[in-house]
Amino acid sequence: MSPRTPAFSSFRSTERLAGTPAVRRGGHWWLVASTGSLLASDPAFTGELDRLATDLAAADRAVAEVVASRTAQQGARR
Repeated sequence: MSPRTPAFSSFRSTERLAGTPAVRRGGHWWLVASTGSLLASDPAFTGELDRLATDLAAADRAVAEVVASRTAQQGARR
């Protein structure tokens, strides 16, 4: 059974992959534009999207750790 095609307006900007038209919803990658949505079904392409999403999440965690460390250091100096 094919997943239900999501509407452009149903996506929050936080669901998008780094400002791209790629959105993961319900375990599927979608390419979403104001003119419609397209289910991404090519395994090589969706695999790259998965890897990019994983790498971006790791980068976000690393940045959060640096910010937390700097905040803690600044708090200790006061």
